[in-house]
Amino acid sequence: MSAKSSLRTQQNVAPLRRPRATAPGAGQRAAEARFDRLVYERVRLGIMSALAVTDELTFSELKAMFEVSDGNLSAHARKLEEAGYVSCTKSFADRRPKSAYRLTATGRAALNRYLDHVEAVIKIMRR
Repeated sequence: MSAKSSLRTQQNVAPLRRPRATAPGAGQRAAEARFDRLVYERVRLGIMSALAVTDELTFSELKAMFEVSDGNLSAHARKLEEAGYVSCTKSFADRRPKSAYRLTATGRAALNRYLDHVEAVIKIMRR
């Protein structure tokens, strides 16, 4: 291993890449057309899809729907919440914590972009 590559490894820096020449505005179009990896994951896509057709779902309802562990669902929901795709309201019902999730306008737009992308891929593949 060379001194440069070991330094990169130690600093967790990605290898240097030469920037591509692009037409004006191409970067923005590419970013808009890019697959949203946050939505792509099965559980997160499921959460967003379920919330798109239901105003609000509780943590327990989502857990039963997707048959995942508390920790797994919590991690996925947190990622969506951090991205602003879902909102979470915490309260208590019969002395038990209750988390209720809703799809935000940003989340609905992200889901629609994802679905548009998938539909475009399907159209191309069926030609």
